[in-house]
Amino acid sequence: MGFTLTYLSLVVIIPLISLAMKASGIGWSRFVEIATSARVIASLRLTFGASFVAACINVVFGLLVAWVLVRYRFPGRRLVDALVDIPFALPTAVAGIALTTIYSTKGWIGALFKPLGIRIAYTQLGVVVALTFVSLPLVVRSIQPLLEELDPELEEAATTLGSHRWQTLFRVIIPELSPAIITGFALSLARSVGEYGSVVFISGNLPMKTEIAPLLIITKLEQYDYAGATAIAVIMLTFSFAILFGINVLQYWRGRALASAA
Repeated sequence: MGFTLTYLSLVVIIPLISLAMKASGIGWSRFVEIATSARVIASLRLTFGASFVAACINVVFGLLVAWVLVRYRFPGRRLVDALVDIPFALPTAVAGIALTTIYSTKGWIGALFKPLGIRIAYTQLGVVVALTFVSLPLVVRSIQPLLEELDPELEEAATTLGSHRWQTLFRVIIPELSPAIITGFALSLARSVGEYGSVVFISGNLPMKTEIAPLLIITKLEQYDYAGATAIAVIMLTFSFAILFGINVLQYWRGRALASAA
């Protein structure tokens, strides 16, 4: 326990306390002024909004990918399973450059949407694409182990009792997987909120439009505006803690409900 507490203190607790102490020296009026500025609000709205959308997308498609990997046997399955982890191994800057190249108006995918008047790179949609890419493995790897332990006989029993596929999915499978789904959603959301490398290239970094909060923090630091950078960091930290706390409370009540039902 002593080793664990020391490690957590050096890596997590002390940096967070230092950040809070730095923010306390700004002064409340200055902090409110920074937090309510139009540029900061726009960057925070984009960061948390795009992260939430990306996490929701990953819950749907992450469940689908995990289902295919667990329940189906096909040639190249192990390769597909390994490809899921590429966003973990790939440097985020490389991912950002690759996504920008593919989704630009001259890229393979971007060129297909150009005649429809849809631009992906250098827009808010591009931010969502990048965040979805980097956080998808967290959802898949959260759901996959629990799905492997889920007994297929539950589905067979539901079918025998006259349940349709959608009824089986929403009344049998998803309730059993809900703890893993919530965990994957939380991890995906947290990963997306702090993402920088893959987004900075595809977003275009237009202030008030496609500028994310982590980039604004870097910009403040480059301008030696340490007070502004600290204030934005504290705001992001507070929102992140609030979101994770809410998700943990939801998991707790969900666990109690399942225990009571059992």
